[in-house]
Amino acid sequence: MNIHEYQAKEIMNQFGVVNPKGEVATTPEQAEAIARSLGTNSLVVKSQIHAGGRGKGTFTNGFKGGVHLCKTASQARDITAQMLGQTLVTHQTGPEGRLVRKVLVSESVDIARELYFAIVMDRTLSAPVIIASTEGGMDIETVAAQSPEKIIREPIHPTLGIQPWQTRKLAKKLGFGSSDMRGACRMFASLYKLFMANDCSMVEINPLVQTKGGEVLALDAKFNFDENALFRHPEIQTMRDVEEEDPREVEAAKYNLNYIGLTGNIACMVNGAGLAMATMDIIKHYGGEPANFLDVGGGATESQVTEAFKILVADPNVKAILVNIFGGIMKCDIIAQGVINAYRTLERKEQRLVPLVVRLEGTNVEQGKELLKNSGLPLLAADDLADAARKVVNAVK
Repeated sequence: MNIHEYQAKEIMNQFGVVNPKGEVATTPEQAEAIARSLGTNSLVVKSQIHAGGRGKGTFTNGFKGGVHLCKTASQARDITAQMLGQTLVTHQTGPEGRLVRKVLVSESVDIARELYFAIVMDRTLSAPVIIASTEGGMDIETVAAQSPEKIIREPIHPTLGIQPWQTRKLAKKLGFGSSDMRGACRMFASLYKLFMANDCSMVEINPLVQTKGGEVLALDAKFNFDENALFRHPEIQTMRDVEEEDPREVEAAKYNLNYIGLTGNIACMVNGAGLAMATMDIIKHYGGEPANFLDVGGGATESQVTEAFKILVADPNVKAILVNIFGGIMKCDIIAQGVINAYRTLERKEQRLVPLVVRLEGTNVEQGKELLKNSGLPLLAADDLADAARKVVNAVK
């Protein structure tokens, strides 16, 4: 789960992570009032979307940049008016962009240096790793590709946690002098405490800045959380903004379906993550483009299968559907009945229907095939995975 920058600031404040003062606004008038309350003529207005690269982005109305400096409250109001209700396109949003519904109005600071600091989980080490660089404010991927020597990696022992010597080591490598080291070390320790206490999968501060006065501040923040641990954090669950998420994935989550939307035109409904990946691969192998990853799981009910089918058909990009089931715990006749029910429901509602290819194997496969055969549905039966992929790609063509 992701959260907005203004929400990340709220969490940072709880853990003593120093950052500029600011509040979120949903109208130009609110933005003006917040700017006045800050009592400074050094202000910044930031669009709030779940994507990076906002400063270099462009709005579809032609307004340049999702982050703007200004000096007066009236300027903050005018900039906010240009952003709210408009779609911001960045290198992370793709050409479709994201609609801006909120802005963050905060103090701007006199920056001496911009740094990069992040904590992520390293699956190889099964431990958190700090990634830092003196090249802040840039895409860290670009820095890693062009100047890998500037990337600092510091693994953290999962039970001991970050040690004082490690914070001093990081501060020294990032170029902090003896007079500034205490603030930097305090910042690193606080961010690690925040990371662990909230079951984060990533905490990224870009840029982490040092002001001309020597203060160390988290200027921008991006947090991701381990969704498997969110039951421990109801206060973080309330921060979820479903308007920033793929509506297909939001709908699928209501029925406990493992769904990830993609940009292709062949929808997949499969049981088992490994089989789902193999299905997507073989569709690509035969010249098709998968529209999604969908694992209905080993214990899906007939109603879950029905809802999954509805989600697939509702995607306007989908031109055909491939159902690929290997029955173990999940029985083929359950899948077949779910597909039949969903198809007939859509027929009654006169919704758009697309070619359907079904491959069943495993528990109760004969019963499942018999149900489909007697259903009268216009579907294509497949003998194996390769046959299914060929048929669904041809159906689209």
